[in-house]
Formats: sequence, C-alpha cells, structure tokens
Amino acid sequence: MQLQKSPSFYFSILLVLITLTLSACNSDSSDSASSEETLEETSTDDTSDDTSDDTTDEDDSDTEVTEYATSNVIGLLLNSADAQNGYTLFGGQRFSTTYLIDNCGEMVQSWSSDYSTMSSYLLENGNLLHTGRLQSAVNSEFLRGGGDSGRVEIINEQDELQWYYEFNSDTQFMHHDVEYIESTGTVLVMVWNKHSAAEAEAVGYSRNHALWSEQIIELDPTVEDTEDAIVWQWDSWDHIVQDEDLTIESYGVISENPQLIDINFTGIDVEYEADPIHMNAVTYNEKFDQIMINSRNYSEFWIIDHSTTTAEAASHSGGARGKGGDILYRWGNPQTYDMGDADDQKLFLQHDAYWIDDDYTEGGQVMSLNNQPNYYGNSNYSTINVVDTQVSDAGDYTLNDDGTYGPTDFTWTYEADNPTDFYATNISGAQRLDNGNTIIDEGTTGTFFEVTYDGEVVWKYVTPVDETGVLTQGDTPGSNFVFRINKYPTDYIGLSYYSLSPSGAIENGSDYSCELFE
Repeated sequence: MQLQKSPSFYFSILLVLITLTLSACNSDSSDSASSEETLEETSTDDTSDDTSDDTTDEDDSDTEVTEYATSNVIGLLLNSADAQNGYTLFGGQRFSTTYLIDNCGEMVQSWSSDYSTMSSYLLENGNLLHTGRLQSAVNSEFLRGGGDSGRVEIINEQDELQWYYEFNSDTQFMHHDVEYIESTGTVLVMVWNKHSAAEAEAVGYSRNHALWSEQIIELDPTVEDTEDAIVWQWDSWDHIVQDEDLTIESYGVISENPQLIDINFTGIDVEYEADPIHMNAVTYNEKFDQIMINSRNYSEFWIIDHSTTTAEAASHSGGARGKGGDILYRWGNPQTYDMGDADDQKLFLQHDAYWIDDDYTEGGQVMSLNNQPNYYGNSNYSTINVVDTQVSDAGDYTLNDDGTYGPTDFTWTYEADNPTDFYATNISGAQRLDNGNTIIDEGTTGTFFEVTYDGEVVWKYVTPVDETGVLTQGDTPGSNFVFRINKYPTDYIGLSYYSLSPSGAIENGSDYSCELFE
C-alpha cells in the first residue's frame, strides 16, 4: 500500500532543511572569523617576538662587542677582540719619558730620564733597560751616522736611575740598540769604533777616509769600575777580507770567504761614508749562545758565536763552533760576499732582525722589518718578513753547494692591502706575539698597529708625544719618532712589579669608549 503525504508534511521538511542550511552557514562564518583572529594573534605575537629579538640583539651587542674604533687622530684608533691582550712599551727619539700602555691606550706606567731613547726593554726583574741619547758627543762626527745614543741606563721600579754606562770618546760611541742577557744579568751594547784613514788603508780599504768598525761589547752592571765592567767584546775589524791588495794579510777571494766581511763592499743608501756597515739591532739566542746583528747598509743580518772568549772572538777559531768571531750565518743580500746578483737580494735597509720566541708561530726563525723592498721600483712601501735560517738542533748552519746561505725566500710576509699604506723609510720594527699576531712599529710616523697572521689590522695607536711634549687630541704630531716598541703579555713576570692601574690616555682632551678584551 502506498502512503500518501500531505502538503503540510512537505512544508515541514522544507523548514527543517532551511534551518540546517542556515546553521551550517553560520558555523562556517564563525570558523572563518575564528581563523582570522588566530592569524592576527600570530602576527601580533610575531611582532612582539620581533621587538623582543631586537631588544635581545641590542643587549647582545652590548655584551658581545668585538671592536672599539675611535675618531682620534692620536692615541688609540682601534682595539679589537682579536688583538693580543697585553701592554705596549715605547720611548721616543725626541722625548725622554718611556710609556707603558694597555690595549685601550691608557697609560699604566711611565719612567723618566734626562735623555730621549732609541730602544727600551722591560726586564724580568721589573727594571727598565733603555738607551739614552746624549745631547752632544766628544767627537761630533758620530752624530752624523744616525741612531746615535752614547749611553745605556737601567731604571728601577721606583723610577730611580740604578745604573748607567757611556761610550763617548774621540774613537768610540754607543748607538742604536741594547740587549739584556737574563741568565747572566749582562748587557750587550753596540759601539762605533773609529779607525783613521791610514789604519783603514793598512788593512786594504781602498777609499781615502776614516772608517768605523762595529763592536758588540758586553757589560756587567754590577761592577763599579768602568774598565772591569767589560766582560766580552767582538769587533768587525777582526773579520775583514779584501781582494784589492794581495800584499796585505786580509787579502782573499771574497766569494770563498762568506765568513768574513768585505771591507770594500758598497751598500745602497749609505748615509755617512765612514759608517759603511751601520748596525741597528742586536739580539741574543740563549739556546745556542749566539748573537745576531743587523746591518742596514749591507742589507743583511749576521749571526756570530758568543761562546768564545774575547781573544777567540778576535780570531778565526775557538768557541763552540770552532770559528772564533767569524760569521756563522748571514742572509739578505749574497752580493755582499760576491755571490748572486740584484735578483737574489731580499732585504733592503732593514731593521730589527731578531729571533722569534721558540714557543710562538714560526718560533726560532728570524723576523725583520724590510724598510724598502721596492728600492729599485717606482713606489715606496715596507714589509715584515720571516726567514728560516735552517739551523740544526745543535746550532749549526749550512752553506749551500752554490756558495750561498739558504733559504731562497721568506717563510711569511706582511704587506698592506694597499702596499704604500705601510711605509717606514728608516728606523721601525716588528714583533711576533704569542697568539700568532704581529705588532708593527712604523717608527717614522710613531704609528703602532697589530695584524693577525692573515694580515688583518686588529689594533692601532699613534704616539701622542713629540719634541714639544704631550699633545692634545686633534693635534698633528711633529717628530713623534719611535725607533722600537715591545709588547708584553699580561702574564709577563716583569709586569708583576707594577700595579698597572690605568690612569687615562697620555694625550690631553681624548674622550672615547674602550674596554679591554680578555
């Protein structure tokens, strides 16, 4: 049987469907609004998070600063976290105070003297060793050589003069550099020794004028008597060769005698004719008991034996190497012993040759500041170079089969990205630090800067003192020349004698922010 449905039944069904449809539409609308509100909240939260991140970044930037750069023209220009934390020591050729500064350019100690200086060193016992530049010389001719000093001083931690010694006579004058031997407490000094024109001619010198030889003299500061204070000495005069007069004892074939000094060799840019060698650095190697001396005019450095007696040092035999005071090793310009040509010359008027600390990067090798490596070129710039002397564990050196000393090139070189940005026509030096960085003294402008092994500048400072005294920020320095600087790590024992409390910038009127990095 088929059921029959009334019109009212169908109307009721229609109302139910309409109600359900409207309910579904309202539900969709509600879900959509709910979804939009959630997105707005996420956006708001994101904005809030961004603001929070910005705040965090600002806080992080306050606690994670890696560099302080100033707008100064003197004093501190840059300090960064990649610089070796330590203290830099410097004195000046035109001012008499020696300063010790921290990496923020603040003075932590100073020493006074009646004399300006060439070289200054902080000793392990806390004393300051430095040269003193006499205002006059008994023989004023010595002042024409450049690098004159005449005096060496030791100043104690109370800023009191503890000891001094002078070489200032008609025939002798102290110059340039000094070296302290910690194991013996003795001091090596460099002395010009004048020989008359007749004396020079008698040993085969072919030019008709007086000649200065170079002496390394070892002094004992504990001995009061002036003469007895000299405990050892070496003189280049005892180790010469010449090939112009075969009737003289010094005659020999230059290329066959690299252990000797060609007295007639003519170097480049000789500033005073009586000073053909012009030594400007002396340093000591306690491991091998050897001394290194650096000749600007010959453009090479020499290594000699210190294990000799004074008598042996004046001869060609004796000492641990059996060669007396003859040269054990030389490098930089083989033309000085009549080998090679201009292409083989690697050093040009260099300064500050010294042995890198054995525990440092390239330890035991020799670093120097090569003042004019482009001497024959069209642009002026300087470099820092390291050379491996290829010394044996016993302290011996090998002459190559071709009659020259190796190597043929440098181990490491620093050159500015724009080479001419770093140029010191004379003086100046460099020092390898224990973190692998190298601190450089561009002495002609009184500018110190530290570079990483890869050559990035991470610290920079300009000497704020010149011949007029302490300068004011913004001043242009005059003669703020600095011959040599030394940087000491924070744990260096010689620093323990001082409080090292920062007393502000040396210069007047500086106002900048800086913190030390650990």
